[in-house]
Amino acid sequence: MGQILIVVRTDAGINGYGVGGGGLAGRHVVNSVLRDLLLGRDAEQTSQLYDEMYQATVPFGRKGLAVMALSGVDLALWDIRGKAERKPVVSLLGGQPGTPIPAYRTVWDTVPPELVGQFSAYKLHLGQTPLENLLSRIESARKAIGPDCELMTDAWMKWDLPTTLAFAREAEPYQLGWIEEPLPIDDREGYETLRNECPIPIAGGEHEFTEYGFGDVIRNRLHSVLQPDVCWCGGMTALVRIYEQALKAGIRICPHRGAEIWGLHAIAALDPHPLAESGRPWMTWVLGQPSIRQGTVTLEDEPGFGITIDETTPLLR
Repeated sequence: MGQILIVVRTDAGINGYGVGGGGLAGRHVVNSVLRDLLLGRDAEQTSQLYDEMYQATVPFGRKGLAVMALSGVDLALWDIRGKAERKPVVSLLGGQPGTPIPAYRTVWDTVPPELVGQFSAYKLHLGQTPLENLLSRIESARKAIGPDCELMTDAWMKWDLPTTLAFAREAEPYQLGWIEEPLPIDDREGYETLRNECPIPIAGGEHEFTEYGFGDVIRNRLHSVLQPDVCWCGGMTALVRIYEQALKAGIRICPHRGAEIWGLHAIAALDPHPLAESGRPWMTWVLGQPSIRQGTVTLEDEPGFGITIDETTPLLR
């Protein structure tokens, strides 16, 4: 799952930066398959190149590590396109920089006192513990942040169907915005039951891939909130196509780690109800990432994604 930095250098002197996933295996996919496909091509033909990269990895990809690696390449190509046109990616997508976007903070088990009042929403990671403990944590978090602040929870695929339904019935008074990934992602039958019976909206998609994978989720309306991660799901090209499908179906999207620079451009341009999740604080080698201040995050008017990379950091070697 290790994050990888993708650098695409053009003969025009423009460097594009993207972050994907897959660690050493992802690097192997990039260097042994995707690199040769891109050499000598027009870097600004993002949609066509995405389709060709996807087809090149279909025999061993479709989901997982190969698509996570492809995501970083696609993001680097979008960065090049924005720099070549001297526009931020948000403008390429039809939006404008400069608008504050509400952000929510993901925390574990409890909301730290120093964070109370700093965000308009919080998401609580809950592990595989007895139901009484799960409810106790939700109750404590709701008391800490007050009745008017949005609260969500994330089970990270560790619950089963009876636990989820029991939790939802007991937690309904705490006004949860959603329960995220309560079941394993491939438990389609379980998610169909939750769709029909759960009183709290179900969110998911952090571990789904491409517009094809999300298309099945959307057609069957398995989630009320979709959470693609642009660094994993296929990059910006895939995320735009997922947005198109979801908006047509009337399903909300709230991208995983959306406050990070890569997803933030899409949220600012495409999302009618923008909400950006806090990102990875350890990615200090991404320079120019806008900070969350007073519960909002704002894009500046810089070409491409508007960031530079400290390529000397030992983490990238």
